[in-house]
Amino acid sequence: MKQKDRCEMGLFDLFKRIDINEGLNQFKQTDGAKLIDVREKDEYKQGHIPNSINIPLSNLSIIEKEIKDKHIPLFIYCLSGSRSGEATRMLVKMGYEVVNNIGGINGYTGKIDY
Repeated sequence: MKQKDRCEMGLFDLFKRIDINEGLNQFKQTDGAKLIDVREKDEYKQGHIPNSINIPLSNLSIIEKEIKDKHIPLFIYCLSGSRSGEATRMLVKMGYEVVNNIGGINGYTGKIDY
């Protein structure tokens, strides 16, 4: 099942809050998916979701070296959901086919790694 790219938003979607915990459940149920934290390295070191990969938005182009297969489902998060939204749009332009903005870690209720 191919997931809807979350960068295609309607007017009412602007007011809908993305639930990172729901997004993580989808990530866990998606075979081969990658969880990407687009915060800066110092933010990532202060606490991140287990099994996430840190690729800062400011250096997002390196993702093409890290994840070459553009069919792999990507689940993107940041602090509040703003940078992950921008990263989602950039990744779609780079040719990644299944990109999901799951919001911000500030709404996350699970375990944190350091």
